[in-house]
Amino acid sequence: MKLKKLVAALILLGTLSTLAQAHHSFAMYDQTKTLTLTGKLTRFVLGANHAQLLFELLGPDGKPQLDANGKPIVWGVETGSAKQLASAGITVETFPFGTIFTVSLWQLRDGRNFGAMTLTGGRLIGCGTTFPEGGCNEKTGKVYLNGGDTQVNDARRLGR
Repeated sequence: MKLKKLVAALILLGTLSTLAQAHHSFAMYDQTKTLTLTGKLTRFVLGANHAQLLFELLGPDGKPQLDANGKPIVWGVETGSAKQLASAGITVETFPFGTIFTVSLWQLRDGRNFGAMTLTGGRLIGCGTTFPEGGCNEKTGKVYLNGGDTQVNDARRLGR
């Protein structure tokens, strides 16, 4: 009887630890197409597993892109964890409301304005709160994350 309880407890413990380590798939994102977007930060959502940057889409001239109703087009991007971002220098202090940034992402397959920062070749570039002449890019801003960097991929793979 004690052996059965012990086995049941071990199975339960193994199941719970597997569930705790489980993470969502990237299957919901179209990984065949990378979008590079520039926006103005409207919200920075920190999370244990992922952080999210919500932003108003900007055109190449730095002006807000508007929808058919004349309202700014809003996008969001899922990044690594708050810890990963902080280790790259991205915090609510370094990315305050209004920060201009460029990010490469995989869009949701259903077409909604949300995506995940790509694991290979994706970048997150911060350009301060004033749109730079020539756009927000690696020449005019600071590259905080580069998805092709080994340290970023290793940190994501290891869940850091």
